[in-house]
Amino acid sequence: MAAAALLGGLLPAALLIVSAAPVAAQGAPAASTSMAQGAAPAAFPVRPVRMINPFSGGGGIELTARQMGQHLSERWGQPVIVDNRPGAATIVATEIASKAAPDGHTLLLITTTFAINPSLYGKLPYDPVRDFTPLIQLTAQPNIVVVSTASPIYTVKDLLVAARAKPGELTFASPGAGSAPHLSAEQLKTMAKIDMIHVPYKGIPPAITDLLGGRITMLFTTALSAAPQMKAGKIRAIAVTSAKRNRMLPDVPTMSETLPGYDLNALQGIVVRAGTPKAIVERLGRDLREVVAMPDVRARLEAEGADVIGSTPEQFAAALRREMTTWSQIVKASGAKPE
Repeated sequence: MAAAALLGGLLPAALLIVSAAPVAAQGAPAASTSMAQGAAPAAFPVRPVRMINPFSGGGGIELTARQMGQHLSERWGQPVIVDNRPGAATIVATEIASKAAPDGHTLLLITTTFAINPSLYGKLPYDPVRDFTPLIQLTAQPNIVVVSTASPIYTVKDLLVAARAKPGELTFASPGAGSAPHLSAEQLKTMAKIDMIHVPYKGIPPAITDLLGGRITMLFTTALSAAPQMKAGKIRAIAVTSAKRNRMLPDVPTMSETLPGYDLNALQGIVVRAGTPKAIVERLGRDLREVVAMPDVRARLEAEGADVIGSTPEQFAAALRREMTTWSQIVKASGAKPE
C-alpha cells in the first residue's frame, strides 16, 4: 500500500483510480454496424478509457496498470480509469469486460487465469475466444518451487527421490486450486509420475508460515512473493518452472534441467472486446507496445522477475491459443477442480 500511495502521488489529476465502485455509464452508444465492420472513428479515444483490473487494489498488476495508464493518458489526452473488480478467479471482471461496447474504450488486464478458466470451469458467462481480441502480452514469468532452509531437499532430484520413497506423503502449497502455481505442481506430478498432496491457501503469507513451521513440504509461488523470506535466509528456491533460468535467480536451476520438456510461465496481458474496429485495435496495440518499452515501465515489470514481451495483437492471439491448449491438458490430466 505504501508503494501504491507513493506512485499515486506522482499521477496527474486526470488519471482516476477506482477501487470497486461501479464506473458511471460512459455516455456514448454502442458501436455502430460500420464500426463493428472495421471503420474507425476520426479520433480515438473520444472519452475516458477504462482499464479493468481483475484483482484487488494495491497489488503489482494494479501498480503496473496505473503506471501505464499515466503514459497512455498523456498520449491520448483522455483520463485512464483503473477499475479494480476482484472476485471469482477473475470471472467477475472478465464478464464485465465481455459486455462492454466494442469501441476500444474498455480494456481488460488478464493473467494466466484467463487461459486456465475455460478448462477449469464447466461453464463461463463469457467466451474467452469469441468475446475478446488480444492486444498485447506484457510479460511472461515463471513460478518457483521453494522449501524451508531446514528441509533436506536441495534440488528437484532430491524432491523426486523423496516423493518416490514416500508416495502421497509430501505436500505442496499454492495460492489456490486451479491457479498457475497449483497446476505447475500438477504438471510436475504428471511428468515425473509422483504422488504429492495439494494444500491450497488463500494467500502466500500463511503458506510461508506453514512452510517455515514444517507443516508443508514445499510451496509453488512467484519469485516476488517469496523474495523477502529468501533474502532473510528462511526459505530457498530449488527450481523455476520456465525453460530458461530467471534473471532474478540465475543460480536457481530450471525444472527442465531435471525433467526435459517441462516449461510453464505465467503471463500478463491486455485484451479488448471482440468487434472493436481493426484500426482501433492496431492503434491500441501500437500505443501499448510503445508504453511497455518505456524505461520506467520496463524496469517495473522486470523488478517483479518477469520477462517483458511487448507482443503484437497477432502474436498474443497465437500465444493465448497455445496457453489454453497447454493448461487444458494439465487440468484434464490432473483432474483439478475449482475451490
